[in-house]
Amino acid sequence: MQVERGAGLLAVIEEARAEALALPEEIYARVFRRLRPRTPLPRIQVEFRRWANANAQVRLEDGLLLVRIADLLEPAPAGVHEALAEILLAKLYRRPCSRAATDRYRRYLHRGDVRQSLDRVRQARGRKLVESPQGQHFDLEEIFEELNFRYFFGLMARPALGWSRQASRTLLGHYDASHNTIVLSRILDRPDTPRLAVEYVLFHEMLHVRHPAEHRGARRCVHTRAFKDAEQLFERLGEAKNLLKTLS
Repeated sequence: MQVERGAGLLAVIEEARAEALALPEEIYARVFRRLRPRTPLPRIQVEFRRWANANAQVRLEDGLLLVRIADLLEPAPAGVHEALAEILLAKLYRRPCSRAATDRYRRYLHRGDVRQSLDRVRQARGRKLVESPQGQHFDLEEIFEELNFRYFFGLMARPALGWSRQASRTLLGHYDASHNTIVLSRILDRPDTPRLAVEYVLFHEMLHVRHPAEHRGARRCVHTRAFKDAEQLFERLGEAKNLLKTLS
């Protein structure tokens, strides 16, 4: 009985070892067979690309399943690659993806060492294309300094500031931590835009500098409790939010 249990344990260990050493193409073939058991297995090609983000793509064309993954994900454990394979193939065939796969993949991306690697790669390979902070109607550097002294005692180091190249109505502002840059949508740089609206959007992004996102397992919390509490200190907060609803 003891021998049988030992043999069973060894079999499990060997199976796990084989999965860990599996080639990416083998992992995608295994997941494909699981998701599409009645569909003939296509030719599979997995490529790792020098991208600036943790991107991944999949497409099926002329019997070839082509998967392209950011090279910074190449060292990930086999289980993470299997989770990503399920996510990509489920998306390709418009099928629901298991919660276990999405959680495992997100947990890996949220690991401290992985996030640090992502930031380094973004800094080295990525480019932040923004326009001058001096817009046609508003100077972001001037507004930043006013907000800095009003709400941060003048102690916040000024990140790079700029107007977006495109006038987006859906993304009025964002903070790029990798490049330490705050960008506001050019849609706000208009003569009919109340200054209060521009101040609030810039203040909101300054809070992202002061209160970075927190990673809790598979969840990424951008607006933390500390962030929300600090946002309540903005004068005429309700009026500013209503203005943005009108503008967007």
